[in-house]
Amino acid sequence: MKILLTGVTGYIGKRLLIQLLEEGHHIVCSVRDKNRFGLNLFKEKLNQIEVIENDFLDESTLNNIPKDIDTAYYLIHSMSSSDGDFKEKEKTSADNFRVALENTNVKQVIFLTGIINEEKLSKHLESRKAVEAALASSIYGLTSLRAGIIVGSGSASFEIIRDLVEKLPVMITPKWLNTKCQPIAIRNVIQFLVGVLGKE
Repeated sequence: MKILLTGVTGYIGKRLLIQLLEEGHHIVCSVRDKNRFGLNLFKEKLNQIEVIENDFLDESTLNNIPKDIDTAYYLIHSMSSSDGDFKEKEKTSADNFRVALENTNVKQVIFLTGIINEEKLSKHLESRKAVEAALASSIYGLTSLRAGIIVGSGSASFEIIRDLVEKLPVMITPKWLNTKCQPIAIRNVIQFLVGVLGKE
């Protein structure tokens, strides 16, 4: 299967790429900067990898997306944006992605998002919900997987918890500590992301 993978330089994308390559898929890695990708790490799988440069905030950079892709993973987020306007950037990125993908043969788009189970959502979850709506299309099937805190060595959540435990053996906890969450291990997230592949 030919798969477009966005967010491939991120925590989840890197791990997903390894699994998809192991399963024999041809992966088109969409990155903003080819120099950050590290293609030399995949010497034995070079015949399965194609790297293209795209910035989904700039629709003029999206013309090089292959038309013959079967599935695409949307693992893009703008939470690291320094100007604070991540919600608008996330919506623009999702809109540009959908329009670009509608001009391909893609049958399924897979989106990893947050758990949305309350009427009053944080700005982050409101943005994720808007992205999910923006990705929906009548041209392809959209599979949305909703996860809480993703835990694994190297993840932001794991590193924050580890730092707190190592540096503060005793602490007065903030009120938000009473918020319930449903953590999931990174290996399980990868299992689900691969498990829904081809199930339009």
